[in-house]
Amino acid sequence: MNRARALNALGLLLCLGLLGYAWYAQTALGLEPCPLCIFQRVGIAACGLLFLLATLQNPGRTGARVYGVLLLFTALATIGVAGRHLWIQHLPEGAVPSCGATLNYMLEIFPITDVIRKVLSGSGECARINWRLLGLSMPGWVLLSAAALGALGAYANFRSRFR
Repeated sequence: MNRARALNALGLLLCLGLLGYAWYAQTALGLEPCPLCIFQRVGIAACGLLFLLATLQNPGRTGARVYGVLLLFTALATIGVAGRHLWIQHLPEGAVPSCGATLNYMLEIFPITDVIRKVLSGSGECARINWRLLGLSMPGWVLLSAAALGALGAYANFRSRFR
């Protein structure tokens, strides 16, 4: 297995680990995800899918660069959602909007663009911090993880392949 393929496989395993822990936190720890948490999971899953495709395809120079750009874009989008979530969590108590409708309900009623806009505006359930590790809440760890995945994806598909 060449270096780039191994690094893409590592990225896939890291994404699966993150999603596995999110599932564990929801089912075993009883931490119900807010809409922004679900968007972050989608971003990590998209990174995982791109890492899987890059591993299986093992593309040449041009294809690797496409995967690198897609991984960077996906990681940056996930960082943006996690950053927004952290910002909402750090708003003063009276500045947080009240809890809104569930994501499933909004997806049934509103067009997808309205759902995305409403979710990114945040609501009361997104402001709650009910889990911390080393002082960081879940979105803080997602932000760091997405940054690491973006860096790994860029390195695997821009630098390591052609050394």
